[in-house]
Amino acid sequence: MSDTDLREAEGLRSDAETELDEDDRLRPEFVRAVLDALQTGDQAGAHALVEPLHPADKADLFEQLPADCRGPLAHAVADLLDGDVFAEMNDWVRDELMDSLTPGEVATIASELDTDDAVAIIEDLEEEEQRAVLRALDPDDRAAIEEALSFPEESAGRLMQRELAAVPEHWTVGRTIDYLRGNEELTTDFWEVFVVDAAHHPIGTCQLSWILRTGRDVPVIDIMKREQTLIPVDMDQEEVALRFQKYALISAAVVDAGGRLVGMITVDDVVHIIQEEAGEDALLLSGAGEGDINEPIRDSYKARVRWLVANLFTALLASGVIAVFDGAIQQMVALAILMPIVASIGGNAGTQTMAVAVRALATNQLTRSNTIRTIRREIIVALMNGVTIAVLLGCAAGLFFGNFQLGAVIAAAIVINVLVAGLSGVLVPVTLERLNQDPAVASSVFVTMVTDSMGFLAFLGLAVASGLVG
Repeated sequence: MSDTDLREAEGLRSDAETELDEDDRLRPEFVRAVLDALQTGDQAGAHALVEPLHPADKADLFEQLPADCRGPLAHAVADLLDGDVFAEMNDWVRDELMDSLTPGEVATIASELDTDDAVAIIEDLEEEEQRAVLRALDPDDRAAIEEALSFPEESAGRLMQRELAAVPEHWTVGRTIDYLRGNEELTTDFWEVFVVDAAHHPIGTCQLSWILRTGRDVPVIDIMKREQTLIPVDMDQEEVALRFQKYALISAAVVDAGGRLVGMITVDDVVHIIQEEAGEDALLLSGAGEGDINEPIRDSYKARVRWLVANLFTALLASGVIAVFDGAIQQMVALAILMPIVASIGGNAGTQTMAVAVRALATNQLTRSNTIRTIRREIIVALMNGVTIAVLLGCAAGLFFGNFQLGAVIAAAIVINVLVAGLSGVLVPVTLERLNQDPAVASSVFVTMVTDSMGFLAFLGLAVASGLVG
């Protein structure tokens, strides 16, 4: 870069002030400075702005730029786009950039990463592109990635990294230290050493601190911890995350069907999984699909519209209940005014209970052994909430309309609907889970249908049964 380019780059950096704000997010001024450099064809200036950024911040920059500017930026900072940047990048943005790279360039990036991160980059490529990238890899890297790709998606086999530190059970601490220091091909990021038997079965683990604080002549088998959490290679990643949470793990050994050590999973990978699963359940409850702002518009449309169509049909059921009592509504306009309140209160109560139940199922807090107790608890909570709202709304309706019989009717309807909402909010997710269906996917549709229909039926039915209307 020439002196002139350097001075111009420094000027751009001055205009952009510092890259990050107090919340460690890229400043809008900085993003605009990069955009200005790209739009004016100043690739050297854009490169100078991006170069000091952390890999995660470089990934954020690509996500914040318009789609048509990501390609030019990638071209301008090609030498800065290492595996760490792609590992931090949003899936949709990363896939978009991968499409613009040659198989050899993708292979170069993948070779710089641990197996789990390399698999995350390659697994979403088209089959033909995937084969081309694999052919461009070194034989050892290709074999490791092909084996990982053979496991089911979202399984421990896809999540694990093959790079780990393992030593035979007959080694001493001194020999282990020499091995860790002298093996240049050994992974640099690990917190414990796995101890294996002659068949390569993990029989214990040694934390690095134990090894460093023990004499060289002591066998590792004497200081290792025999109790360990082994992760089957085909275990779902959500269950893996639950084990890390439950047992406060930093890393864990992954074993194949024969119990042999084939990889390890570290806590940094699990943090991403916990975040993804939590966000996924929340989005599924709302029917918003993946809910990624970088997702193509057509994919977002297809993911959301099907649940809106399903809600349309369930809403027709509630409308059918109203149609049965059309005569009663015509006699008393107050019924039409108050009906939405009954349905809304029931819907909110159902959503609260459903959210609690879905989370409890996802974290293994709600199991077959405590289902009845949980249902009983939610009924008690629903009854307390229902009575509280019923008293407030019943009194308000009686005073406003000058009809305390109407107030009593809507109070009773509120209690009934909130009880039904609490019951359905637990039973619907539990039933779906027992049927091996994801309770986060369809629970909201069924719970909304039950609370709306029951709310209208209880309110209008009580109004007729009590003689409030003929």
